[in-house]
Amino acid sequence: MTRILFFTRPLYLFLTALTYSLGLGIASYLGTTLRVDLQFLAGTVLVLLMAASGLLTAAFRPVNEPLVPGQAPHERDALRRRLLAFGVGCMGVAGMLIFALRRANLIQLDGALLLALFAAVALANALPPTRLSNRGFGELADAFLIASFTPIIAYFLQTESFHRLLTLFTFPLFLIFLSCMLALDFPVYADDIKYERRSLLTALTWQQAVPIHRLLLLAAYGVLAICPFLGVSFSLVWPPLLTAPLAAYQVFTLRGISNGAPPLWTVFKLSAISLMVLASYLMVLAFWLG
Repeated sequence: MTRILFFTRPLYLFLTALTYSLGLGIASYLGTTLRVDLQFLAGTVLVLLMAASGLLTAAFRPVNEPLVPGQAPHERDALRRRLLAFGVGCMGVAGMLIFALRRANLIQLDGALLLALFAAVALANALPPTRLSNRGFGELADAFLIASFTPIIAYFLQTESFHRLLTLFTFPLFLIFLSCMLALDFPVYADDIKYERRSLLTALTWQQAVPIHRLLLLAAYGVLAICPFLGVSFSLVWPPLLTAPLAAYQVFTLRGISNGAPPLWTVFKLSAISLMVLASYLMVLAFWLG
């Protein structure tokens, strides 16, 4: 069971819950009275869909790629079957919850379609023939689902509308997430080449990925920096800007590694994970306390 939980990608599930709170926080900041039953059930749907995406992504890995190091072939096949069963189960429960939400009139048809679109992208990321996770688009899809689509759905289901604050904050968050997911590809680059995994890094190549990583972070913090000039209260902007030193550490560390400096991959990975978590958390905090 511990192995099954590992393949759900607990970090991504936590980040999904965090960015879902961001969408709710923006709605609350703008004066919307939140519906507790809806926010809990819809949040559960999104977490289940992300868990299913992780499980199915692992279940459909190429046969030449081990799921667990040193695993015997018969154990690998048994684990694949369990991952597939749990992934389908998560999708099934999520589908039933969407149906129940619609049946109870807690969401309208357009809200149900947004949840269905989220499910479609999550499945396209994991399942053949699309299988975006092995075509160099997996990180892009995950960053979009978690950093942009999740808070948009959370806000829309509560208000049945959109607001420019969603764009002004989810877009830089998406860029931060994408840069961090790209950064997490660097320590496993050799394994990706060995098992012919087409991650975002292998698709871009190392030489192109380093400046793109830097540009993503510069663009993200640039958008946040100009928000006060677009009428956004500075009290909402300064908390996520506090994560800029972590972003700078990533940029300078990666540049050093590309120039031949010995890599400290554990610290580098922790900085990428910390940046995603802190950027999300500080945005959430800014809106809930704003």
